[in-house]
Amino acid sequence: MTKAVALGAKGITRRIVVGGGNPVTVQTMWKEGITDLAVDNDKTDRILRQLNDLQLMGCDIVRFAVPDIESAAAINLLAARTTMPLVADIHFDYRLALECLKGNIAAIRINPGNIGSVENIRRVVEGCRDNGVAIRIGINSGSLPQDLRGEIAAGKITRAQGLCETAVREAAIFEELNFDQYVVSMKSSDVRETIECNRFYAQKYDNPLHLGVTEAGPLIGGVVKSSVAFSTLLGEGIGDTIRVSLSSSAENEVIAGVSILKECGRRSGGVSIVSCPRCGRIGFDVHGFVDRWQNRLLAMDKNITVAVMGCVVNGPGEGKHADLGIAGTNDKAIIFKKGKIVRTIDAKDADKVFEEELSSL
Repeated sequence: MTKAVALGAKGITRRIVVGGGNPVTVQTMWKEGITDLAVDNDKTDRILRQLNDLQLMGCDIVRFAVPDIESAAAINLLAARTTMPLVADIHFDYRLALECLKGNIAAIRINPGNIGSVENIRRVVEGCRDNGVAIRIGINSGSLPQDLRGEIAAGKITRAQGLCETAVREAAIFEELNFDQYVVSMKSSDVRETIECNRFYAQKYDNPLHLGVTEAGPLIGGVVKSSVAFSTLLGEGIGDTIRVSLSSSAENEVIAGVSILKECGRRSGGVSIVSCPRCGRIGFDVHGFVDRWQNRLLAMDKNITVAVMGCVVNGPGEGKHADLGIAGTNDKAIIFKKGKIVRTIDAKDADKVFEEELSSL
């Protein structure tokens, strides 16, 4: 079992514990810059609403890029107004980390290899220790030391071994400073390398591991890569927090992450959506209905299964296990519960009637 690392232990931030046998958490990263929040109240309010929506959908942690002092001030502004644990992602300038520590952030993500001298790292560590803030070490193939790159090029070690060794070296800096509240992340865009480097590390060390396939790609390809990597590692008991990195929305990253954990038996509860892929018998706009309802359903505090089926021939049969289902043909739609039709309605009223039946569950 890995050691426990607490995120968000102060202020109004919701406290999350990563590792130590606690449930695997889901993360995402904010997709736009936040330098203008000090002068854009509408944008600030929008982000806060979206953070709340992400939390309802099952997201546990959100990371923000902090490339400048304005972004540091902005993440502190957000952290003061949300219960979502926020992580400041910082490269090169340790002073940005110190600035973020003035606020209510839950953790700082740094790569000690590019943060400067050991003294700079010490300042960050001491600040995190004083404020009860965790650190995430982020390693990827672009941050390997020159000597390890040479060994990989010469065929002496694999890239996965190089990623693991880099993490060991950087973690050693924190250990020398008697700081153990850190999470390790080793990512590759290659699924096999991601699996292997995390296996190597987990065999010898007990620090919590953040799993991710970096630059995984667009929605479909990225979900496939992440599913293969995560299901393999989680099945071996490796991994304490995950992020599905997609060239898509934060909402899709969260949906994918939560779905992977559910299918791996590492998370339960919430709304489960079953929907058919459509075929030549199509009588109901399954895709449009799912698109309109998916995020709202996943954010509901209900432990139910919802079925959206394309035709009345197979709908109630294939979705008979669902607590609530809808199917249709031509200008009519049916609402069914546990396989039994309870209402037949005009298709144009599908959303309104579905909402009525949903609220009664």
